[in-house]
Amino acid sequence: MSRTFLMLALVASLAACTAERAPVAAEPQPAPVTDQPAEDVPPATAPAAMQIEPETATDGVAQNSGPDGDRDLARFDGYGDVRFGIAAADMERAWGGRLATLGKEGNESCYFMTPTWVEMPAEFNFMIGDGRFARYGTESDRFTAPGGGRVGMTKGEIAKRYDGRIEERPHKYTDGQYLRITDPAGGKGVLVFETDGKADAAAVTEWRVGLAPEVDYVEGCS
Repeated sequence: MSRTFLMLALVASLAACTAERAPVAAEPQPAPVTDQPAEDVPPATAPAAMQIEPETATDGVAQNSGPDGDRDLARFDGYGDVRFGIAAADMERAWGGRLATLGKEGNESCYFMTPTWVEMPAEFNFMIGDGRFARYGTESDRFTAPGGGRVGMTKGEIAKRYDGRIEERPHKYTDGQYLRITDPAGGKGVLVFETDGKADAAAVTEWRVGLAPEVDYVEGCS
C-alpha cells in the first residue's frame, strides 16, 4: 500500500470521528406569544352581553301603568286618587297612567277621558267639565259603585243597600228611573243608578258618580 493512500485513509478516519462528536444545533423555538388577538379569546373570558334596561318615563308619568286591575276604587268624592275638582291637566298624574281624550274637539267645556285598557267609553269613563274632573261612570258589571251597587242588580237590591237614601226620578227616554243617592258623609258627590223599569225587579243598566250639574246630564256631553 502506498504512503499517499495511507495518509488519505487516516485523514478520512479523523474527519469521521470529529463529525460524530460535534454537537447537534438545537432547532429554533418560536418566540412566546404575549398579545393574543381579540378573536382568539376563549368564550369563557369574553365580556358579558350588555343588559338593556327597560325604557322609563321622563315626564313624571309612568309608562304603560295605572290601576288597570282595580275595580273597587269608586268613592263619592272621586275615583281612587283622582278626586273631583282636579284640573284635567293633572288627571294622568293622579291616575298613575295614560288617559285617552275623547270628544274634546269642538267642545272643550265638556269631554271625556278614559284609561288605556278601556275598549269603549261606556265601559268606564271620566267626564271633564269646564277643565276639571266632574264625574265618572260605567255600563259594565265589573265595577262596584260606592256602597256596593253594580250594573245588573235589581232595583230591589239597590233599595236594600241604600235604604232610605234613594230619590227616585223618572227616566227621560225609557220607562226606567234614575235612583239618586247623595253622599252619606255630607260631601257634594252624588251616585245615580239608571234602571230599565220601575218595579223592584227592574235591572240597573248603568251608574255614575259626580258633582252637580254634570252628574245629572242625561246625554253626557251631548
